[in-house]
Formats: sequence, structure tokens, C-alpha cells
Amino acid sequence: METEQRDCGSATKHAKLSPGSVAGAGEDRLSALPDDVLVLILLRLSTFEAARTLALSRRWRRIWALLPELRFAFAGPVPSRVGAAIAAHETDLRYLLVVGAMDAAPESVAAWLPAAARLLIGRFVFLFDNSVGRSDSDDEGDGEAAARRLIELPCFERAVEVSLDLGLLGVTLPIAGVFARLTELTLDHVRFHGPCGLGDAVSSPRCPCLQTLAVCNARGLQDLTIQSDSLLQLELRKARGLQKLTLVAPALKELAVLNCFLGDENQPVANISASQLVPLKWIDVFDASTVQLGRMEHLQSLNPFILFVYAEDGFVYNRACLSLLRHFMVIQNLCLTLAYVPDIDGYQYMMEDITMLPEIMNLQLVVMANGHAFGGSSFHVLRLCTGIRRLLLKLPGRTRFRQEVKLSLT
Repeated sequence: METEQRDCGSATKHAKLSPGSVAGAGEDRLSALPDDVLVLILLRLSTFEAARTLALSRRWRRIWALLPELRFAFAGPVPSRVGAAIAAHETDLRYLLVVGAMDAAPESVAAWLPAAARLLIGRFVFLFDNSVGRSDSDDEGDGEAAARRLIELPCFERAVEVSLDLGLLGVTLPIAGVFARLTELTLDHVRFHGPCGLGDAVSSPRCPCLQTLAVCNARGLQDLTIQSDSLLQLELRKARGLQKLTLVAPALKELAVLNCFLGDENQPVANISASQLVPLKWIDVFDASTVQLGRMEHLQSLNPFILFVYAEDGFVYNRACLSLLRHFMVIQNLCLTLAYVPDIDGYQYMMEDITMLPEIMNLQLVVMANGHAFGGSSFHVLRLCTGIRRLLLKLPGRTRFRQEVKLSLT
């Protein structure tokens, strides 16, 4: 009897697990899960893998449209289906990544940017390879051709971070709208066109929360004026053609101006008001008569700084650097590089032009000797820095040579 009962129970279990039963393998328990659980499952897949679930059933078609993160990466041009996927999306995006090359029609991207701007509540990264058949020094060409290569950027009213690398594609900025939540903006390889300037778009009235701004390898920024109460970090790197910079940023902590004015035939003009600035990186043309830095009472770090020990007659770079140094009475931390060119024959010794340096507390002295004796130039600098408390000497090219000297206060 017990044997029969066991056999009966076993048969019952097998019946429940049989493929043809209601509770067996024919039941789609996965699709019966709530939407938010299915979204978490798809987020563990790549965007392309998640997209393939559309073919499973009607139930899964809607799940794709609920993903809060989308990542598209292509070796070639960005296909049109990216725009279709964004347009059909039903929920806000906390992250959107698009990487690829542009086809002959930039409007294919401009078509989906407004839809993306409406959905974004987090970070947007767009990396675009426009290098094929185009050099970094190319100009815009004729007006009609330039117009065909323009993208009109929408106003990202709810996005928090936006990072665009457009391969020197031309862009026009929105003349209306507020970037109400934007805290970080990075623009790389962008050509600016149109009636709205970058300064207007990123100043406080339209970017009230902006804290970090980086503009690199840009064109079309002849006159840049920024007035921001929230900006904390600003980097301008290789903004070719910049002639005038006006900056009013009372909360700014970090400023870097790198190779923006170099090579410009006109005298660059800058007026900077940033009283809370702590580190300053200025590797560019400097003339105290046209570049006004204002009072920087909290400045602690000025680096990196390069002085050439030997140079041709009429070399003005060292004078620009020394003019900047003389603007400050005291510098807490200074990184100073003494650079020797490989062949100094026929060059003049430039260290005699250095007659005064600010009061420096901590000096990092980097000597790029290129095989030359460097004792005379190094000691010339040290004789002018009588208030040094800490000295760090670096000799690039010498294996692991890094010497720190702590100086007595007596």
C-alpha cells in the first residue's frame, strides 16, 4: 500500500511538471514579473541585447521603452533607428550615450536631439567622429556648405551633465530656454555659429546651476563673456581664435586658460574677476596692459610654468610668463620648469631677465636639461626665492630622480 501511495505521489509530481500542464514549462513566468523587475533584468544587458527582446512577445515590446539608460556605439555612422528608438521611448533617461561617425547629412542627428533633450534628466554623452577626409585646420568653406554641416542644439532643460565631442562640426546654440538643472558642460571640437554666443547660453540667467565648464579645441569664440554666480571650475583649452575673454565668476575656484590666444595677430584682451580662485593654470600669452586678473587673495597654486633658459633674440614668451608672475606678491605653491632646447648654439642666455620672483612657500622645480649643465640656471632661481619652505626638484629623463628638500625656517 505504501509503495502504491509513493508511486501515486511521484506520478502526480511528474504530471504537474509535464510540458503540457498549465503549471509546467508552458507557463511564461518571466513575462509575468512586474515591469520594474523586467527593466532591472534588461539593464544587465547591453542596449543592443536588450533591444532584441522586442521579438519575444507583445509583453516585451513595452519594456524596452521603459529603460532609463540607453547606450549606442557604432563603428560607422549613427543609424536612423537610434532616433526612432529615442522617439518611441516612454520614460525619462538618466543616461544616454551615443558614439559613432556622422554620415553626409548632419540633420540625421539633429532630428533626434530635441527628443533626447525632452527625455534627459541625467547625463548625455555624444562622441562623434568627423575626422574622415577632414583636417583640424580646415575652415568652414563656402556659406552653403557650412550651413549643411550645422547642427542646432536644443535646450537641455532637465539634463544634469552634457558632454559633446562633435569632431569640429558646426553648431548653433538655442536662443531661448533655460538649462535649469545643468551642472556640468563639456564641449570638445565644436565650431560655434549663429546669433547666440556661448557666453549667453552658459551665464547665470540661462544656466543657474552650472558648476563645471570645459571648452576644448573650439572654433568661433572670438569674444567670450561669462557671468556666472554658480561656476566653480572653468577650462579653456585651444579655443583657437579667442581674442577677448571676460569672466565674472565670484564663486570660481579653478581656472585654466591653455593655448587659446597663442598665434593670434591681434593683442588678446582678458578681464577676469574671480576673487575666490585657488589654483590658476595660465599657459598662454600674457600682457599686464591688456590682461586684467583682478584681486585673487585666495590664490594658492600657479602651475605649470615654463621658462626657457636659452632662446633666440627677441623671444617674448619668457617676458609674458614673468609679467604674470609679477602680478602676485605671494604664491603658496608654484610649479616652475626650466627648459633647455637641445641645441643652444647661437641662442642667448635668458635667465638674466629674471630679476624678481614672488614670495614662494613651496616650489616644485622641474629641469628639462636635454644634456646641458643646469646648475647656474637652477641656483639663479633659488637665489631669488628666499622664502621657500619646501623644495621639490625633478629631472625628467633621469631614472626615478626626484629629490625633496625641506628647508629650515631659521
